[in-house]
Parts: sequence; C-alpha cells; structure tokens
Amino acid sequence: PGDQEAGELGLAAVPGRQAAFRQGLEAAVHYARAVGCPRIHVMAGRVPLGIDRAAVAYGMETTFIENLRYTADLLSQEDMIGLLEPINSYITDPCYYLNTPHQAAAILKKVGRPNLKLQLDLFHCQIMNGNLSYNLETYFPL
Repeated sequence: PGDQEAGELGLAAVPGRQAAFRQGLEAAVHYARAVGCPRIHVMAGRVPLGIDRAAVAYGMETTFIENLRYTADLLSQEDMIGLLEPINSYITDPCYYLNTPHQAAAILKKVGRPNLKLQLDLFHCQIMNGNLSYNLETYFPL
C-alpha cells in the first residue's frame, strides 16, 4: 500500500514510484507465499491532492499498465493472481485512481494478462454505478 502515514493507498499507478511499488510487491509475494494465499490485491494509489484527475490520467494509466505487466509476470512465476479493486470516489476515497469497474475492465484489457482479475466489491460498485444486476452480468467474468 505504500507509505500509509504519508497518505498513500497503493503505488501501482503512481508515476515515479515504480521502484517502491516493485519492492512492496515482492514483499507481498513473500508473505502470500508464506501463508498460502494465491491472490494479491494490487492497489492503484491516489491522484495527488489538489491535482485535477484529468491532468494526470494518462501518466497514471501508463504507469499502472507498466506495473501491472510487471506484476503479472512476477505472479505467474508463483502461480498467483493479481486483483484490481475499484474503490468508490464518492464516500470512501475521492482521490483513489481506480474508481469504477468500467475503468478497471478497460485497463485489464490493455494489460492483457490472464492472471490479473477484477475484484468486484459490490459496495463500491453500487456507490459508483448502481444497477448491480447489469454490473454483475458485465464484470463478473473478469
């Protein structure tokens, strides 16, 4: 998750923090292997406070895709799955980069790796999109 005391909530989409992300991922793999957990939640991170989301969207997406490809390669060696969880920006965290299932699905398609999946949290999905029946039908396969 990065440095939570400094306000970070993941680093996978944060430009300039790739080395810290990779160190954290390696630690997560170590712990997951030790406890027999085959899945790791890959946390995207936050849009910096005071910065317009649209102004940093391209850089964050590019960084996210690069880090997710690295993640998929590393996790495939461990027979593990990486999970992307969109977190709603209305109640939980207005700065979290990955905030809708639609955004996550588009990123997963661009990354194109079978061991990365969508962690579809129905609370966040309902807050951001509503229409759970449609969203389950659309995104559950991911």
